[in-house]
Amino acid sequence: MLEIKDLNSWYGESHILHGVDFEVREGEVVTLLGRNGAGKTTTMKSIMGLVPRREGSIRFRGAETIGMQSNMIARAGIAICPEERGIFGSLSVTENLMLPPIVAPGGLTVEEIFTLFPNLKERANTSQGTKLSGGEQQMLAIARILRTGAKMLLLDEPTEGLAPVIVQQIGRTIREIKSRGFTVLLVEQNFRFAATVADRHYVMEHGKVIDMIPNHQLEANMDKLHEYLGV
Repeated sequence: MLEIKDLNSWYGESHILHGVDFEVREGEVVTLLGRNGAGKTTTMKSIMGLVPRREGSIRFRGAETIGMQSNMIARAGIAICPEERGIFGSLSVTENLMLPPIVAPGGLTVEEIFTLFPNLKERANTSQGTKLSGGEQQMLAIARILRTGAKMLLLDEPTEGLAPVIVQQIGRTIREIKSRGFTVLLVEQNFRFAATVADRHYVMEHGKVIDMIPNHQLEANMDKLHEYLGV
């Protein structure tokens, strides 16, 4: 579904990505692992066309997107859930859900969203975004992009700062999303969480992909992973 070759990205004069190569197959959950500053979030933003300068190749369903504007990339069927979530604090849960445009058939209805996220149903019309917990805001951010009909979801640090019980719920949600045919690219610091949802893990360092570890080989590569991540 997504094939990236020799991707280089810059912020001004700062060269952040140095020839990134990886692929995501349809229906997979794939993680980008790495220390802070490894280039994971820049990779996500580059896929969405949110980085000022990109070179190389990013092919989505066979079509080259490196020269496309971000709004056209979104309409092609890719959606991003940024680390900062972007919830509109003055709007209710339902109002936040109704904001995104439908870019393709197959987006979830509000009723389906509430089945997937019962916590949000309880807060549907009574809560402003600013009154939601961190976990509820993360659920709402993911739910909102599921409304659009996009088939590939980019999730940037969805578990950061959340309580363990909410992390488990986010994990269940990602597995449910996968079972519905969505494809997920996930940036994570918590590789133990990533192991519960992902098929494969790419390790990034200094703006490059330096290794790929299938999930079923994660335990056998734990010493190497600790070395990569510095834990």
